[in-house]
Amino acid sequence: MSLPLFPLNTVLFPGCILDLQIFEARYLDMISACMRRGEGFGVVAILEGQEVGEAASQFALIGCEALIRDFQQRPNGLLGIRVEGGRRFVVESAEVQVDQLTLADVRWLDEAEEVPLQGGHADLVALLGALAEHPLVAGMDMDGDGIGQQALANRLAYLLPFELEEKLQILTLDSPARRLARVQELLDRLQGEMLA
Repeated sequence: MSLPLFPLNTVLFPGCILDLQIFEARYLDMISACMRRGEGFGVVAILEGQEVGEAASQFALIGCEALIRDFQQRPNGLLGIRVEGGRRFVVESAEVQVDQLTLADVRWLDEAEEVPLQGGHADLVALLGALAEHPLVAGMDMDGDGIGQQALANRLAYLLPFELEEKLQILTLDSPARRLARVQELLDRLQGEMLA
């Protein structure tokens, strides 16, 4: 499957919401083509390089499909889009086109079945609820209502201030329980650092 890539300084997770402001010609053309075809594009984390200008020289080989859910012209005249994370993928090869848009051949990763939350996850659900009330998150409909382990792990990994490499590591884990356990480990470490 050939997929246009949008390298960013963030890691998108399935089911999570990301608002983007589009102003470069290559990405305006890409968004237009995606909307015409009813397809998404790939978000990959930049490991080396910039979001703007020349194509990023190095990006993560695991990424997440971005499905366009809404778009509008911003007050500054630029195109604003809201995307939702779809399927995870692995980049098998990539090529930078003349306009600096990166096209990749990707392999989709299988998602495990969603697993119900357990009693021991109550603290994590409460944390997600608190994060969902933050003004920057409130309009994204990413609270903990009616979700399972996979969605909880994805949303917390997306919203919490983990390092880029740590978020990528969580994205690679296939098991919802392992993803959630890793989130808990990183959270325990963060809390330990804050108390130290």
